[in-house]
Amino acid sequence: MIGVVVGTSEGKEILSLLNEFTEDIFVSTATKYGGELLENYKYKILNTNPLDKYGFCKIIRDNNINTFIDASHPYAIEVSKNVIEACKCSRIVYFRYERPSIIEEFKNYKNIIKVKDYKELKEKLKNINGTILDTTGSKNIQKIIDMNLNSRIVHRVLPSSLVIKKCIDLGVKIENLIAIKGPISYELNKAFIKEYNAEAIIMKDSGTAGGTYEKAKAIIDMNICGLIIERENIEYKNKFTSIKKLIDKVKGENNEYFK
Repeated sequence: MIGVVVGTSEGKEILSLLNEFTEDIFVSTATKYGGELLENYKYKILNTNPLDKYGFCKIIRDNNINTFIDASHPYAIEVSKNVIEACKCSRIVYFRYERPSIIEEFKNYKNIIKVKDYKELKEKLKNINGTILDTTGSKNIQKIIDMNLNSRIVHRVLPSSLVIKKCIDLGVKIENLIAIKGPISYELNKAFIKEYNAEAIIMKDSGTAGGTYEKAKAIIDMNICGLIIERENIEYKNKFTSIKKLIDKVKGENNEYFK
């Protein structure tokens, strides 16, 4: 059996290509919403709950998984660390699919600023007078709240009742929520900037598939500040930025499907 952690849109493409030669797949997503997006793909087992290292170890052991593909989001560092450790302890093959970074394309624009972490982000945000659009996701809202900024913060989150409830429980007012599934277009990014009269956007380096290019272009053209939280560096074994090359390698590790 092949295990796959799906945390990005590319995970669907990986599953689609795997389905060309097998359905003997265990799929793990962090949420039920993520699982619902995979209804049209073939697999034997779907897990929609977060797993720690021991949870992944048990899944590997119970299902005789011999290869694991980590297609989690570039910022889901703990997920990757857990899968890496589980594969190491279980002595199975680990593969990483990583979305290519594109922030270097914008290095010459003064209003696109990279920050290493939330501590540095807070220092930059102190200088913003006006509305700030936070597009880093609901998991990071508490970090933004804890900064105690004077500016209005509008958070863009997934259109899930659980996510919206979580935001409200954290004290976010409904008028400070934009619930929409990304990635969104350049024009819609501009529209949100205009609608909320935003002076800055907090974003991740989520690659082309994550809508980073459209967001950065809107920031530049609207002449506001874009603050990009950099990816944490982690040493990945067997890392691929090409899905085709990844699948070819996985096929080589699973020759039994072609006998």
